[in-house]
Amino acid sequence: MIRYLQPVWLLAVLPVLALAGLYGFAQWRRKRIAVRFSNVDLLRTLAPKGIGLRRHVAAGALILALLVLATGMARPSVDTKEPLERATVVIAIDVSLSMEATDVQPSRIKAAQEAAKSFVGQLPKTFNIGVVSFAKSANVIVAPTKDRSAVTGAIDGLQLAEATATGEAVFTSLEAIQNVPADGAKDPPPARIVLLSDGFRTAGRPIEDASAAAQAANVPVSTIAFGTDTGTVEINGSVQRVPVDRVQLQELADSTKGHYYEAVTLEGLKKVYSDMGSSVGYKTKPQEVSQWFIGAALLMAFAAAGMSLLWTSRIP
Repeated sequence: MIRYLQPVWLLAVLPVLALAGLYGFAQWRRKRIAVRFSNVDLLRTLAPKGIGLRRHVAAGALILALLVLATGMARPSVDTKEPLERATVVIAIDVSLSMEATDVQPSRIKAAQEAAKSFVGQLPKTFNIGVVSFAKSANVIVAPTKDRSAVTGAIDGLQLAEATATGEAVFTSLEAIQNVPADGAKDPPPARIVLLSDGFRTAGRPIEDASAAAQAANVPVSTIAFGTDTGTVEINGSVQRVPVDRVQLQELADSTKGHYYEAVTLEGLKKVYSDMGSSVGYKTKPQEVSQWFIGAALLMAFAAAGMSLLWTSRIP
């Protein structure tokens, strides 16, 4: 469907219509003058032979060309659909105090940050990426966005706190995914949650409930375990062991059809999104087609000139 970006310029059609009216009036007046001749045979000898109604075709083509040109001034456009990539990855990073342990060099939190940034750098630029941090509670640090600098800046600025709310991290990540704009698509965006953690859940809703919610939303949760069973950290002057909860992290990944990793490698992280599907939404965008009108008008004008030269040896 054609619509006009500047419809006020359609007023330019009025002078063309006036010209068409004057042409019609001139032809009518010419006919009235012609019938005043009493000698019809003499009139036939004076009128050009072999032209007849064709003399109006060239004039009509010229008027039509002017009409199309005048319409083109209103900037006609057609609606086109522009694809938008909606695939979304939310990175949930454990910021509990146990992440200070140095059994993963230089520390668990530093390794998590570096791995997360490497992962972000490998994702397609069209993907939305969000960042969630979790300790006693979970918070959206960066809502899903294509702005990579905002994402890496948020990862660098993570601060440690007490407790580990793994289940809350999944729930908060699912909420962030739900808030991704639909962009004309009916279905939710294809999404993955990448959860980087080291310890046992000590706060918030159970991981089993979070797993059920992720399954219901059809969002796989890939988990990455940081640390070793011999890791320790000093909390309030006391050295505490902080082993990794591999069992629950793996169960969370398996139950949601995600991937589970113990080693932090770039090749391993690539698998998290290698199977990710693509969902394309659309937004309607006007595409100007004035050139179509100008081209059509030029063809009509050339046709008018050609017919006039062929039949009358002059340009109208």
